[in-house]
Amino acid sequence: MGEALLCFRNISKSYYGNKVLSNISFEVEKGEIHALIGENGAGKSTLMNILFGMPVIHATGGFDGEILIEGRNAGIKSPHDAMKAGIGMVHQEFMLIPQYSIAENIKLNRETTSPNIISKLLGRKLETLDTAKMNADARRALDRLDMDIEAYTMVAGLPVGHLEFIEIAREIDKSGIKILVFDEPTAVLTETEARHLLAAIKRLAGMGIGIIFISHRLDEIVSTADRVTVLRDGEHVATKNIARTNAAEIASLMIGRKISIERNTGAERNISCETELFVKDLHVAMPGERVRGVSFEVKKGEIVGIGGLAGQGKLGIANGIMGMYPSKGQVIFSGKEMKLNDPLAAVSSGLAFVSEDRKGAGLLLRESIELNIAFTAMQTSGRFMTKFLGMEFRNNRAVREHALKMIKELDIRCGSPQQQAGSLSGGNQQKVCVARALTLEPAFLFVSEPTRGIDIGAKKLILDLLLKLNEELGMTIVMTSSELAELRSICDRIMIVCEGNVSGVLPPDAADAEFGLMMSGSREKHAERSGR
Repeated sequence: MGEALLCFRNISKSYYGNKVLSNISFEVEKGEIHALIGENGAGKSTLMNILFGMPVIHATGGFDGEILIEGRNAGIKSPHDAMKAGIGMVHQEFMLIPQYSIAENIKLNRETTSPNIISKLLGRKLETLDTAKMNADARRALDRLDMDIEAYTMVAGLPVGHLEFIEIAREIDKSGIKILVFDEPTAVLTETEARHLLAAIKRLAGMGIGIIFISHRLDEIVSTADRVTVLRDGEHVATKNIARTNAAEIASLMIGRKISIERNTGAERNISCETELFVKDLHVAMPGERVRGVSFEVKKGEIVGIGGLAGQGKLGIANGIMGMYPSKGQVIFSGKEMKLNDPLAAVSSGLAFVSEDRKGAGLLLRESIELNIAFTAMQTSGRFMTKFLGMEFRNNRAVREHALKMIKELDIRCGSPQQQAGSLSGGNQQKVCVARALTLEPAFLFVSEPTRGIDIGAKKLILDLLLKLNEELGMTIVMTSSELAELRSICDRIMIVCEGNVSGVLPPDAADAEFGLMMSGSREKHAERSGR
């Protein structure tokens, strides 16, 4: 091969001292479909933000390394620079205007105009839209995708599959397009729509366009891509020719294991035969994390992990059971059927929840640590409240004493209990969230993304705390996390969620490939091909 179309050379990026990409190097050839894969947080989005010159990159100190297009430094510092360099992107979230026609969406901000009497006097901004030329340009782009629909059709009401093709047509209509990035392009498509889209991507590559294909669906990668690059924890793990690898190997490379499992297992574990939580056909309407008929059981004394890729529904399970989003189905806790869509009823039944959104739903950032710790218990059970002359008042002394106790037990690093929660580090904010949940004295704890956005040392403290609650207090815990290695380090078993359903349950010491295939929804197909 000659000079690569696109070359990432030693790309590194840090956010506020936290390194998220480290010396990433790989190439994309002209006419190549190059798959990019990795778990949540592997660095894919950051790398694409660098390629597109997104403001978040340059507002945080830029990046190290070079991006070369056809052998020359691209010097991309803004999305406008990226477009000039011939880079386009088809986003997972559609960016179309429903009230406009297909042609108007394809030509948006690049409209073809013709002069008129007024524009000759007052300037080009008042020129007339040349709808015939715009429709003709749109028609050519649609034809390249073999899309049989009139360019003047309004976008509103069109099927999702059509919207995806219009997004692609908009990109290939741009002059000088050389590189196209597809970010999870089949995530919202039916199987038939996905097949048509993958065929269109192959046609685009046949025209000489270099394709970066981001997907978690290993079957699509194996059937569509020429090569695959695997990222893990911000590092380049491998670049493989698809003809010389398979879904199992890619899954193993993607998952990898860095945390050793030091969990007590077997007879030493104090797990009861009693089912403490029974969930049947649970549906949760959490935007971006919909749950579509999940059923499972949790035994008393277990630590059960819920894992999966972003947007697959893993976060929706705890949020739905705790009444944070509309849900339906059957949930039985400690032998009693729970009332869904009622957060107070969930807490009153003995459940507690540490939300993944500690700044949005988890903490009162401008209030003191002590009030954050006591707040939910005050609301739900009247704890830390005293009555005087028929009125209720907060017992500040009781709040302070309890806060000091929790600060000591959880090692919350702070100046005093009166310090604002928003001024704490991420790890200490997370400990305050756990303290608030423990103040409810729950029998059962849901904890979502407990180590998201905190440093390695704080992560270990949080995981050690969850183990301590389970082993010393006998608390049953369901932990939802994007960090599979952490789930493997403390959980008795791990439930993998894919496309809103439980795709399977694995022991923590299962092979990397088993986890990867299950997370991508490819396990059953792989088993069929292997004759198992």
